[in-house]
Amino acid sequence: MGLKTSTLSFDERCTENIEDKQMQAALKKSQDAQWIKREGAREELGNWEQWRELGQQIRQHTLNHLPDYLEQFSDNVEKQGGHVFFAKTEEDAQNFVRKIVLEKEIKKIVKSKSMVTTEVGLDPMFEKMPGVSVVETDLAEFILQMDDWDEPSHIVFPAVHKNRHQVKQIFEKLGYVGSDEPVDLAKFARKILRERFLEADLGISGCNFAIADSGMINLVTNEGNADLCISIPKTQIVLMGMERIVPSIKEAEVLDNLLCRSAVGQKLTSYVTFAGRKHEDESDGPEDFYVIIVDNGRSNALGTQFQEMLQCIRCGACLNVCPVYRHIGGHGYGSIYPGPMGAVLSPILGGYEEFGDLPYASSLCGACTDTCPVKIPLHKLLIEHRTVMTNELKMKHGIDDATMKMIGRVTASPIVFKMVEKVDHAGSALVTKKKDMSVNNLYNHDGYLNKAPAMAKNWTDYRDLPRPPKAKDNFRHWFKEHQKAKAQTGGK
Repeated sequence: MGLKTSTLSFDERCTENIEDKQMQAALKKSQDAQWIKREGAREELGNWEQWRELGQQIRQHTLNHLPDYLEQFSDNVEKQGGHVFFAKTEEDAQNFVRKIVLEKEIKKIVKSKSMVTTEVGLDPMFEKMPGVSVVETDLAEFILQMDDWDEPSHIVFPAVHKNRHQVKQIFEKLGYVGSDEPVDLAKFARKILRERFLEADLGISGCNFAIADSGMINLVTNEGNADLCISIPKTQIVLMGMERIVPSIKEAEVLDNLLCRSAVGQKLTSYVTFAGRKHEDESDGPEDFYVIIVDNGRSNALGTQFQEMLQCIRCGACLNVCPVYRHIGGHGYGSIYPGPMGAVLSPILGGYEEFGDLPYASSLCGACTDTCPVKIPLHKLLIEHRTVMTNELKMKHGIDDATMKMIGRVTASPIVFKMVEKVDHAGSALVTKKKDMSVNNLYNHDGYLNKAPAMAKNWTDYRDLPRPPKAKDNFRHWFKEHQKAKAQTGGK
C-alpha cells in the first residue's frame, strides 16, 4: 500500500467520507467508548501528568542521542547472531526483504500488525512475487485483507469503520456459515489463521520499541498473533522506524504503560513481549533473525522544529479525541497515518506536494496535544507546517493571495472598512438562504450565507455563516449610540 492510500484529492476524499454515515456512527461510538476507558486507566495509574513528562523526557533523550543508541542496539543484535540492515528508503527495505525471501525460498509468510511494513509497501510487493503468499494475522488487518485489501482507518483499530454485519459478509467469501456474533466470527478467523501459522516459512513483525542495551525488540499487542509470528517460523524479519528505540528495558516499561493506557484504555494489553533470536536452550523462536531499521524520511525531522513528532509512540489517542477525524474518518487523510499525528507526520515523510492539505485538516482545538502521552505539541506542529508552506515554500498563491491582499487593504483603511460595513448586508443578498430562527441559530440577520466565494467557500459548504447585519444593527453602531446615551446621562 505504501504511505499514500488514495489518488483522490483531499476535497474528494472528504466529500466521499462525510456521506458515509455508518462510518461516522462507528467512529463516534469508538471515540466515546475509548474516552471512558482511557481516562479511567490513566486515573488508576496516578500522577498522569508526571508520567507524561517522564515519557517525554525519555523520548527526547533518545532522539538527541539516536545514532549512539542505534549503534548499540545493532551491535547487541549481531552479538546474538542476528542481522541488522539500515534502510534509507522504502525501496531499500523492500529490496532487502525480497532478497531474504528469494535466498531462503520462502513460500508462506505470516505478518503481525505493523504500520512500518504497510508504510514501505511489503504486501503489494509480496502479491507480485510468484509462488509467495502472505497473510495478515491481526484480526482487523486480516478482515481488511480479505476485503480486497481495504485501507486501514485507524492506527490501532484498522477496521473500526466496519460493523459486524460487514465482517460477516467478508468471511462468507471464505466459506463462513453462521451469525454475525463477534465471538463466532473470531473463532472462524482463528481456525484459518492457526493453519497459516503452522505452515509459515517466514514471520514478519513491527517493533514498538527496540531495547538498545540488550538487542531485544518489544512488542505490545492485544492478540496472540504476534507471538506466534515470532516463535513458529524459522526466519523472522522485524521492521522498525529508526526512532522507535529506548536505552533499556526500564524505559520500555514506562512507555509500555503510557502506550497501553492511551491506546486501548488498559493497564497492560494482553501481550507485552520481549524477543530476539532463538537461544540454544530454547525450544521455539527464529533461527534467522533480521532487523530492518527504516528511515524513509524520518531523518528529515531531526534537528528541525518537527523533531518532537518523532517522539510518537503510535497510541492513536490523538485520533480518538479529534473532531475532524470523527467526521472524515481515517480514509479522508489519504495516508496510512491519519488523524492529528498523521497530519503532522505524513508531510514529513511524504512531502508537501502529496500531503500539504493535511496540516489544514484541523480546527487547532488542541485536544490532540492535551491527550498525547509523550506531550507532542501536535497543534503547534500543524501551525509550523502551515508556516513553512506559506512563508518558506510559498505554496499558497493565486486567488488566495489576491483575496488576502484585498482583505488586508480593506481592514487597514478605516474609511474603506466603514463603507464595506454599510453595504455588506445588501451585497450578501445573492448568496444568502433563509432559515427559521432556532436556539442553534440565534444570530440570524435575514438568513445565512451558503455559497460564499473564494476562501470562504469551504466554510459555507459545511456550516451556517450568518449574514452580516444591517449597518444600523451592527455592534459598532450600537456602541456609538450607547456611548452617546451614556454621555447624556452623565456616565450612568
